[in-house]
Amino acid sequence: MTPTLVRQHRSHAESALRVNPCARARDWSEIQERMLVPLYEAVYERLEVGPATRLLGLGCGTGLALLMAAARGASVTGVDSCPERLALARERLLPDAACDGTRARTTAGTRTTAGTRLVDGAPGDVAAVAETAAYTLVTVFEPVGCLAGDSEGLDGQLAAALRLAGHGAAVVLTGWGPPERCATSSVLRVATKLAEPMRSARSWRPARRDDLEEVAQRAGLKPDGSGRVACPFGYAGLGSAVRGLLSTGVFDAAIAATDAKQVDKELAEALHPYRREDGTVWMPNVFRYLVARVP
Repeated sequence: MTPTLVRQHRSHAESALRVNPCARARDWSEIQERMLVPLYEAVYERLEVGPATRLLGLGCGTGLALLMAAARGASVTGVDSCPERLALARERLLPDAACDGTRARTTAGTRTTAGTRLVDGAPGDVAAVAETAAYTLVTVFEPVGCLAGDSEGLDGQLAAALRLAGHGAAVVLTGWGPPERCATSSVLRVATKLAEPMRSARSWRPARRDDLEEVAQRAGLKPDGSGRVACPFGYAGLGSAVRGLLSTGVFDAAIAATDAKQVDKELAEALHPYRREDGTVWMPNVFRYLVARVP
């Protein structure tokens, strides 16, 4: 597939002006996030998440994984630096917090109710807000091995989170499976191709076999098992698929390097092989997870 529009190089700041963060967060919440539900369920089932679990979710996004853990009886704390996604997480997990001062409090961007906390910022901000018992489970459900440099960027977050976890606590890292088993990989390559003129450090790259193990090793964690989960991406139509994939942020570097309309066009073209006769889009994928333990 060749570019159909002339590339016009733009700065990331100019690109940001053309992206509506609230709309992106809503698209993630309503379209894309549900694709990872099989991954969340597999992890929670394996680790027997329940009332005895104190979970810290890094990059909790719009809170679907936290909601599923809370439904099992777990006490959950979510941390995210994206205010638009976190606002949607509050709608899901703390729907009455804003209007009931006896059940909730707000401190430095944090909202809490019994058993549930959402922190706007970084893992280190959790301890700054209030003292808490040690966490028994730390999750990183944002897939490692999706953007160049994303695993290295996780090191600081994990270091801060592990100070809040108890001895023997489980840490779950997740990532894409082998590219040959992920149909979406061929679509995501569009992001790399279009971002190439800027050689962006935040463009997509295929997952490597030892991505998760390398992160665990740098964090000083002890691997304790892994698994693979089928997470097909299914969309009601082409437009929904484009919006869902754009909401991941993987294509932001491509938008900065070229033009939003060109990215939309080439992304739609890359999705055509996965369209069914009824207009739906279906792409089989496999995701990995690694369970490691705090020494």
